[in-house]
Amino acid sequence: MAHKSGFVNIIGNPNVGKSTLMNALVGQKLSIITSKAQTTRHRIMGIVNGEDFQIVYSDLPGVLKPQYKLQESMMKFIGDALLDADIFLYVAEAGDTSFHQEIIEKLNSSGIPVLLIINKIDLSDQTKVEKEIFFWKDVLPDAIIIPASALHLFNIKVIFEKLLEMLPEGAPFFPKDELTDRSMRFFVSEIIRERILVHYKQEIPYSVEIVVGEYKERDDITYITATIYVSRDSQKGIIIGHQGKAIKRVGTEARKEIESFIDSKVYLDLRVKVKKDWRNDTRELKRFGYDL
Repeated sequence: MAHKSGFVNIIGNPNVGKSTLMNALVGQKLSIITSKAQTTRHRIMGIVNGEDFQIVYSDLPGVLKPQYKLQESMMKFIGDALLDADIFLYVAEAGDTSFHQEIIEKLNSSGIPVLLIINKIDLSDQTKVEKEIFFWKDVLPDAIIIPASALHLFNIKVIFEKLLEMLPEGAPFFPKDELTDRSMRFFVSEIIRERILVHYKQEIPYSVEIVVGEYKERDDITYITATIYVSRDSQKGIIIGHQGKAIKRVGTEARKEIESFIDSKVYLDLRVKVKKDWRNDTRELKRFGYDL
């Protein structure tokens, strides 16, 4: 049997459950998940291997109109993904039929197969979902449409099997023992950022960037230092909290999740620094790993 291999790029509006879907398909939590929109900032790849196939999933930022340079960088990941996909996995949310016309036009004219997932159907009912299937058939006429609930793993196997059918023949792009293209430092920073998204409100989570400094593996413990950068002095105080209680909670929860992720005891040292208006600073964005 010929070997199959390809890039499956996951695209859609913010907060439609793209990250939950990718984690379910990969079988490992790689993308952070919160109830807040715009949690994904980078292109995160998850690699699934079999004897005769390799699927490289890409979780992408949600499609939005950029308000600052950070979001311009996020949209560049989407632009790149429109060029190298073998299959598009377009994720819509049950009950929400909004879409970006430019993205839809590019998908329709690309000639690349589209698998459209109506996610979160557990929050809807059968009649509404059936109407939405007809709606999306008009929007993306060539797409294969599958209703699903990534959170409850409903139809995940069906999606996976359909992707295997659609996958082109080819050699693997990555070694067969790789799970992702991202480093352990990256996932540590994402775990910390997820805890901040969970515990802080309004603009705070979107004004934060995490940089992992030391990452030292010792016999019995992994020593990690990380700096939380914020945009304004007032945000630093909010992150730290009264008597340091807020930052301590973030550190404790992040440490436990990192320990589970790397299967090792962890000492986590968190610091907070101010980088004025870093989201619009080209130099700082490049230092933080964003491509402008």
